[in-house]
Amino acid sequence: MKVKMISFLLIIGLCGCSFGAGTSVKVVERPDAGLKNDYYIGNRPPLLPSPFMKLPIGSITPDGWLRKQLELQKTGFHGHLDEISGFLRKEGNAWLSPKGEGHSPWEELPYWLKGFGDSGYVLNDKRIIDEARVWLENTFASQREDGYFGPRVSLTSLRGNPDLWANMVMLTALQSYYEYSGDKRVIELMTQYFRWEMTIPDPNFLEPYWQNQRGGDNLASVYWLYNITGDKSLLNLAEKIYRNTANWTDDVPDWHNVNIAQAFDTPGIYYMQSKDPKHLAAVERNWQKVRDLYGQVPGGMYGSDENCRPGYTGPRQAVETCGMAEEMASDQTLLRITGDAKWADQCENVAFNSLPAAFTPDYKALRYLTAPNLPLSDKRSKSPGVQNGGPMFLYDPYDHRCCQHNWAQAWPYLAENLWMATPGNGLAAIFYSSSKVKAKVGDGTEVTISEQTKYPFDETIEFIVSAPNKVAFPLYLRIPGWCDNPQLKINSEQMTFQSKPSSYLVIERTWSDGDKINLTLPMKIQTKTWTKNFNSISVNRGPLTYSLKIGEKYVKEGNRDKWPAWELYPTTAWNYGLVLNSQQPEKSFEFIRKDWPSSGQPFEANDVPVQLKAKARKIPEWTLDRNGLIKEIQPSPVLSNEPEETVTLIPMGAARLRISAFPVIGKGPDANKWQAPQQAAKTIPSKASHCFSGDTIDALSDNLLPKNSGDQSIPRMTFWDQLGTKEWVQYDFEKSRKIQSVEVYWFDDTGAGQCRVPASWQAVYKDGESWKPVKVVSGSYGVEKDKFNIAAFEPVETSSMRLEIQLQPNVSGGILEWRVK
Repeated sequence: MKVKMISFLLIIGLCGCSFGAGTSVKVVERPDAGLKNDYYIGNRPPLLPSPFMKLPIGSITPDGWLRKQLELQKTGFHGHLDEISGFLRKEGNAWLSPKGEGHSPWEELPYWLKGFGDSGYVLNDKRIIDEARVWLENTFASQREDGYFGPRVSLTSLRGNPDLWANMVMLTALQSYYEYSGDKRVIELMTQYFRWEMTIPDPNFLEPYWQNQRGGDNLASVYWLYNITGDKSLLNLAEKIYRNTANWTDDVPDWHNVNIAQAFDTPGIYYMQSKDPKHLAAVERNWQKVRDLYGQVPGGMYGSDENCRPGYTGPRQAVETCGMAEEMASDQTLLRITGDAKWADQCENVAFNSLPAAFTPDYKALRYLTAPNLPLSDKRSKSPGVQNGGPMFLYDPYDHRCCQHNWAQAWPYLAENLWMATPGNGLAAIFYSSSKVKAKVGDGTEVTISEQTKYPFDETIEFIVSAPNKVAFPLYLRIPGWCDNPQLKINSEQMTFQSKPSSYLVIERTWSDGDKINLTLPMKIQTKTWTKNFNSISVNRGPLTYSLKIGEKYVKEGNRDKWPAWELYPTTAWNYGLVLNSQQPEKSFEFIRKDWPSSGQPFEANDVPVQLKAKARKIPEWTLDRNGLIKEIQPSPVLSNEPEETVTLIPMGAARLRISAFPVIGKGPDANKWQAPQQAAKTIPSKASHCFSGDTIDALSDNLLPKNSGDQSIPRMTFWDQLGTKEWVQYDFEKSRKIQSVEVYWFDDTGAGQCRVPASWQAVYKDGESWKPVKVVSGSYGVEKDKFNIAAFEPVETSSMRLEIQLQPNVSGGILEWRVK
C-alpha cells in the first residue's frame, strides 16, 4: 500500500499526519488525561486524572538484557540475602512475630522484601514468591485490633511516639503483592492501618527524622488505596500526612542523598489532590537546585556521599546505590502523575549509566558508593574527601547495610513500568527493552505486543501485535529527549510526521493480528560541557554516556569463598584528557559495534557490545590522594606535553573503574597547566579514645567552621557508637607551647541521629608523664549547642592537651571543631 499524507493535525501544539487504511500518526506531549481507561486503575476524582496507569504486575514479561539483570539479581547475593544478612534471620525476627517482638524490627527486612518479592513476580519465580509469602503472611498476622501492624517497638521509639518509616516500606511490598495476587487482605490491612494513623495527634505524627523526610511514600500509599476503594476519608489522611511531612514544597529541607532521591517528588504526589501548580513547580525546583549545586556530572545523579556538602561538587563525589534505586522510582512516579517524558529520560540516565556499575557483573557483591570518576575501588577509607569513612568502595555482599537490602527494587520496578495503560483504552511503550505485554485495549480485547530490541545499545525497536480479532486503540511510543529524528514504519510502510524530543508518537489505528511496527531512534554522538565543573566534558551516544575503559584487577578481600568481597584496582593508565575537534567535537570519536556478548550481560567492561575510540593525552600531575581518592578535576583546556594516544571509551554503566567527566586537552596560551592541589590547612596531630569509621579526627582542627551543631556538610569527629561512656580527644603539639583557653563546638544531631552534647567535660594537660586538670579562671565547661563553648584557665606550658568527656546516658557525642589559644 502506498502511504498517502492527507492532512496535518495540530495536537497540543505539535503536528501529526493521517495515512491510508485509517492510520493516524501524531506527536503529543502527553496523553489526554480527560479520556478514561475502562480496564486499569487511575486516579479517582477529585484527584487529577492520570495520563498513565500502571499495569498489574505479571502483565509484562521482560526479556533480553533486562531479564538478564533480573536473573543475575536472583542468583546473586540479593536473591540469597537470607543466607548473608543477620537482619533476615528468621529465628526471633520481629517481622515474623504475631506480637511484633524480636530482633531486626526496622527497615532492613521490608527494604529487602519489596525488591525480592517484585523480582519473583516479574520473573514468575516460585521459590522467590513462596519465600516472600512467608514474610507477608506474618505481616498480616501481626495486625492489632486497632489497625497497627508490624514490630511493636516502633510504636514508641521516637520519644514515646511512633516511628512509621519501616511500615511505609512494608506498605509498598504489600501493594505489589496485591497487584500480583489480588489478595483482598492487603486492602483490609491498609484500610485498618490508615484509620489508626488518623488517630495519632498531629504533634506526635511523623516526627523527625526518616519518616518525616519520607512521608511522601506514606502519601503515595494512601492515594493507591483510595483509587481502589474510593474511601474519601483517605483524602483527609493525605492532607494530614502532607502537613506533617518535611517541607519539600518551599525548599530542599535536607541534603541526605537518599532523602533527596526519595522525597524530592513529594509535592508532586500531593499535587494530584491539591491541583495547585506550586506543588508541581516545587518538584522541578527541587530537582534543578540539587543538580545545579551538586549534579553537574554525568550519570543522572549528584555528589552526596552521604550528604551534599558545599565545596564537594566534582565528579569524584559519589552517591549511594540505594539513592540510585530511589531516584529511578521517583522518576517513574512523576512520569505516571504528569505524563512528562523527561522523567523517563532521567530514569534511563540513572539506570543505564550509574546503577549497573554499583555491582560486580555477576551481582554477587555491591559497593555503597559509586562516583562518575573512580579509578580505584578498594577497601581504604576515602574520608574526608568523601563524607563516609570506612570501606565504602569495597564490593561486599555482607556490608553496606541499607543499600545491601534496598537497591533491588530498581530492575523489577523498571520492568513493571516498561509499558503503561493510557486514557482512551490505549497502551504506551515507555522504557524500551525486549519484552512482552498482555493487556486489554479498545473494546476490551486482550492483545499481546512483543517487543524486540537491544536498546540502549542499538537504535532499532520492533513491535509485533497479536490479537484474536481486529481492534482499534491508540499506541504511544516515547521519543527520548536526545532524539530529534525518529523514524517509524508500520508493516514496512514509512510514516511521516513532525517530531519533537521528549514527547510521544501516538498511532491511532485498527490493529490486526501480526501487525508490525518498526521504530528507529537514531543515536548521534554528542558531547556535554559541564561549565560548573571546570569545563569538563562527557560523551554520549543516545542514552548511553561513555567512560574511559580502564583495565580491571579484582583482588579478593577476606577468606569467604561463597560470597567474597572484592577490591578493584586499575591495570592501565586513567589520567587522560581528551583531544577534541574544537569546531565539531562529535567528530573526534569513532563508533564501533561489537558482537552481542554470549553471556547476555552487556554491562561488563570486557564484553560491551559498543565502544568509542578517541584521541587523548595523559596528564601526569593528575594522581590519587593519600587515601587513594582521585584528586579534584581542574579547569579545561589543560596543557599536556605527553604524546597523543588512542583510547577506548565504553558505556559508563559497564565501567566499574571509570573516568566519565574528562578534562579537555588544549594548547597555546589559553591552556591551563595542571596545578598541584593546595594543601589543606595543617591539622594538629590528634588522637581519640574512639572515632567512628565514618568520621575523622582531622575534623578537630581542620578550620572548617560549622553553621550549627547539626551541620553535616563538614567533616566531624564522633564517638559513635559508644553510648554513655567516658571518652577523650588529644592534641600532640610539635613542640611545647603555652595555652590559656580552649573552645569546643559540639556535634549534636538531634532529630537525625543519636549524638548529643556531653553531660560534662574538662581540659587536662600533660605534665611530664602525668595528666593534670587546668585551673579554670573564667567561663565554664559549657555544653551549649550552636556555639563555641569557651573555657579560660591559668596558662600552662605543655606538649599535649586532652579533653575528657562524659557522654550523656544512652547517647553518643562528637566535636565539629576544637581550638586552643
